[in-house]
Amino acid sequence: MKLICSIVLAFVINDLLLSQDWANLNRYREANKTISEALGDRVVFMGNSITEGWNEHHPEFFENNPTFINRGIGGQTTPQMLLRFRADVINLNPKAVVILAGTNDIAGNTGPMTLDEIMDNIKGMHELAKANNIKVVVSSVLPAADYPWRPGLHPDKKIPALNKMIKAYCEQHEVTYLDYFSAMTTGNNGLKDELTYDGVHPDRNGYLVMEPLVLKAIKQALKI
Repeated sequence: MKLICSIVLAFVINDLLLSQDWANLNRYREANKTISEALGDRVVFMGNSITEGWNEHHPEFFENNPTFINRGIGGQTTPQMLLRFRADVINLNPKAVVILAGTNDIAGNTGPMTLDEIMDNIKGMHELAKANNIKVVVSSVLPAADYPWRPGLHPDKKIPALNKMIKAYCEQHEVTYLDYFSAMTTGNNGLKDELTYDGVHPDRNGYLVMEPLVLKAIKQALKI
């Protein structure tokens, strides 16, 4: 009886996940259909709410760079991004992708994740991009002293450790590493107060710090 209940529960959970579109593939499905082949050397920004929030807090960045495509989704973790990477990056045929991911994994948004597991998903995105002749920029995770919605997970320690792993991987594989962390952190590995509205997400001032850094990284990746 217990076995039958477990099987039924597994099917119910699976159906629930499918009905909820776990990776949120539907979010940009229609928008992706409107991307014109004439849109030059496009660059896709793959990420979570920090990427998505760019359009809200400093929309001029994407308006002034019409070949940049924002594909951030709030709350997402690296397994979700890896699952939608083909639909939201590869199928758009970009010259480059900027990946900014990992903080929600540390926060446990889709369950417990080790730093090695986060790295595996970032590696997977890089490998998919490389196989499709897409240049890659992998960003450091932004600093955070703690997560207001899930305190006590020590991102001030885990984020620097993850960034060290990302940087080492980029150096090993000749991938462009984008260091936001060093430019935005306080002495305690938190995000500078003047660059954020909640200690985790950038405000307009935060994006103004990030923009010249990402522009430089894109040029480096594309060798222009």
